[in-house]
Amino acid sequence: MKLPKIYGFLTKDMDSIEKTLQKSIQAEHPVLRDASTALLKAGGKRIRPVFVLLSCHLGNYDFEKIQKVAVTLELIHMATLVHDDVIDEAELRRGKPTTASQYGNRIAMYTGDFILARALEEITKIKDPRIHTLLSKTLIEVSVGEIEQIEFKYQWNQNFRDYLRRIKRKTAVLIACSCKLGALVGGLSEQDANKLYRYGYNVGMSYQIIDDILDFTSTAKELGKPAGNDLLQGNITLPVLYAMENKELREQFTTLINSNQDIEPKAMQKLISSLKNTDAIKKSYAVSDLYLQKALKSLDGMQASRAKKSLQDIATFIGKRRS
Repeated sequence: MKLPKIYGFLTKDMDSIEKTLQKSIQAEHPVLRDASTALLKAGGKRIRPVFVLLSCHLGNYDFEKIQKVAVTLELIHMATLVHDDVIDEAELRRGKPTTASQYGNRIAMYTGDFILARALEEITKIKDPRIHTLLSKTLIEVSVGEIEQIEFKYQWNQNFRDYLRRIKRKTAVLIACSCKLGALVGGLSEQDANKLYRYGYNVGMSYQIIDDILDFTSTAKELGKPAGNDLLQGNITLPVLYAMENKELREQFTTLINSNQDIEPKAMQKLISSLKNTDAIKKSYAVSDLYLQKALKSLDGMQASRAKKSLQDIATFIGKRRS
């Protein structure tokens, strides 16, 4: 089953959100407009809006109101992608040229700022201080996470706690925020809203861990970027941490990546093969599974509904993702 089928009853609303996203990024300046539109057309799973809508569906669902939250979360995510690609000097995202590679770093940074400003403009239409407080705190966490990712590049002595804290801020908190914002707009109790926050956090942790696994197990065509790209950028992910428990392999990683030379594809492929010959991938999936079980447990006590079933099925789908 493909992911969109899990929440098929939201198709009409998701189509409306896509149109609103397109409308919201229109700018008077043609370069800003073209750069933002190209990013939107590059596609994406739109999983954050989905979590917003599903969480709201557990309460009183008002699409006109919740749509503003869903659009805001996706715009924030888009803005972070643009900024990430500048920092990482990435040429491709989802198999297409990044904003930075098309327009240069300076225009890319301002494009990201523009999209973020549009996001904040959308959310101000909702007059609930709890929503603005949560979103502000989340953006601070995301920013800290991005700084930490830069600081930890090529830091081979980092530990598992460093990695988990980093992906919490990089990915999990924004998904958790999406779920709780949907719950708050839907009028759920604080207790249930916190349950959904924990669900989103744990799903987000699992999602990022699997993304980091797929960086080694998927093809460049499937990834839309070179296999092992995270490692080439100096990002030490969970599979690498496990693989480096082997001293010989740790030496191979550090020697090749720290060589300050262009790494030949054959050399990178050999390194990836060495990693895959360890139990690093298996161990990483086991950690992902632990987070998924916690996510499913977080939904205990929530009233049975198609929205709850969709949340459960999404978690299961993420756990089985292999490409």
